[in-house]
Order: sequence, then C-alpha cells, then structure tokens
Amino acid sequence: MAGDVGHRRPRGNHTKEQHRGVSVRAVRFREGSARVSEEPAPTGDGVRVRVASAGICGSDLHLLSFDMPTIVGHEIAGVLDDGTLVAVEPIAPCYECRPCRNGEYNLCTVGPDMIMGIGQNGGMADECMVPASSIIPVPSGLSSKDACLAEPLAVAVHGVRRAQVAPEERVAVVGGGSIGQTALVAVQATGATVALEARHDAQRSAAERLGAAPIGDGDYDVVVEAAGTSSALARAVELCRPGGRVVLLGSYWDGTVDIPAYAVSMKEISLIPSSMYGRIGPSRDFEVAVALLAARPDVPETIITHRFPLDAAAEAFTTAQDRESGAIKVVLEP
Repeated sequence: MAGDVGHRRPRGNHTKEQHRGVSVRAVRFREGSARVSEEPAPTGDGVRVRVASAGICGSDLHLLSFDMPTIVGHEIAGVLDDGTLVAVEPIAPCYECRPCRNGEYNLCTVGPDMIMGIGQNGGMADECMVPASSIIPVPSGLSSKDACLAEPLAVAVHGVRRAQVAPEERVAVVGGGSIGQTALVAVQATGATVALEARHDAQRSAAERLGAAPIGDGDYDVVVEAAGTSSALARAVELCRPGGRVVLLGSYWDGTVDIPAYAVSMKEISLIPSSMYGRIGPSRDFEVAVALLAARPDVPETIITHRFPLDAAAEAFTTAQDRESGAIKVVLEP
C-alpha cells in the first residue's frame, strides 16, 4: 500500500541518537499543513518516552487547518529510558476534582488543556515527556509500532462499557474508520454479535476480516455511531430497536448535530454520549485496550493500513485524508 514501501528508511540525515539531549523532530500544524520542525528536547516533570509510533486521528485531520500552539499527536507508544515498552494515555487530569475522584478523569474540570496534542505538547515527535500516570506497560507480544492503536481502542472500550453491552445482544456499528473498527473489536470482547456498516470498500473489507457481519434489517439492541455526522446518527437511530441504545462515539466537529427527535422519542431510544476513557474501580479502559491488542494481533494488522517515517508527516496526513487510498489508520514512525 502507499506509504508502506520503504517506510522503515528514514528520510534525511537525522536520527534519534543525533537529536537526543539537544533537539528533536516534531510535527506542528502550520497554514493547513503538517510540518516537521526542530524543537528543543523536552524537559521538565514527567517520564521521557522515545516515540516508536504515533497514529493520525480523525481529530488531527479536523485540527489541521488551525495553527496549533502545541506539538500534535495523542495516539502514542514508545520506549522508556529503561527499555520498557509503553502506550501513553495522553491526558493529564488534576486527579483532585470530583469527576477525577470518581474515576471519571476524562471529565476533569481542567478540560481540553489536559489533552496531549491539544492543550499540551503531543507525541508526533522523536520523544515526549508525559505524566507518570499516563504510562501503560505493553506486553512483550505487542509491538511498540502497533501499540499506538491502544488510544482509539480505549475510546471504543469506554463507549461499549457505558452502553453496558451484554453477551446476548445484537450490536451494529455505523462508520468504518478506526473508531468504528475498534468499536467492533470492543463489542466482540463482550461476547455480543456485531455488524458494521461503512462507506468505503477498504473499511468493509477490514471489518469482514475482523469478524463483523454485514448490516441486517435493523432491530439492534445497541448501535454505535462512530462517524460523527448527522446522517450517521439518523442511520443509527433507524437501525436501533425500540427501547434500545445508541452510543455517540464519533466526534461532532461541526459543533451541532441534527437529532431525529421524533424517531428517538417514539422508539424511546437512549442516547449515550461517550468521551475518551476512564476507570471503573480497578479496571482502566486503557489497560483493557492494551490487553485486547496483545490478544489479537489481527487488529493492528488489519486497521493500520499505512506507515510513514516522521519526516514524511505531510505525505502521511495527505494519505489519511484520502479515503480512496484505502487508509484506515495511518501511523508515523519516528
């Protein structure tokens, strides 16, 4: 696939070893483009992560048109100075406000400023500094090149958890991007049957390889809306049985969405919003996601369709924007 051929050959004359301790390469958004720049090596509080993989999220594509004040990237995996393989939960909540104390640190009152790649420097770089609380050890069977996929999978785990999907239920997913594909995987982990509807051939093929059925006639107990559009929400409500649940897993970047209020009311459908990831008791959504990835090597093999070196960030973002290229998840490898 485009981007795969020769993706392990670094472009230019830079290496991590040359940069460490002096400067690093990092991606910033400038004038509608992803640009690689030289930055001072990160310092300060936290744990240093030598980045092995950084995924391009749909939110990154939406933010591309803004001149972001931070280094971007929140789907991050890499290696600590002691050689430990880790995934990064890319948020720095206060852990003191009421939501944080309840385990709902995704709802921290700090807001978007706590998110790496948005309010804080992110991980599309040779290395980054992250809070110790963000470090999730990766089992030896899971490559650091694939572990960046834990972030979107954790988003899906959180939404499926909020929906309280039961093994005997029928579940549909609307949207075949990386969030839709990871939602499929999270639903399968509950034992429920799942079907997926997608716009593009590559997305449908990926879902089939992961074990999804094609969408049937409807009457699903739970429908996961993973596209973040009014049309997808309308389709999710259409597919949902009376008294069922629709999970709002997509991000509505337009700021508003048209809700098919008549159908929602007449069918008494519960709309369940979901944001990022958190913890219930000892169970942390991000840790569940890492364990799922380690148990299913077919997931990164299927969902990660393109890999680029960090210096080719502009090309990687162009590929990620082009669904006709077959892109689902595009990953940068510093």
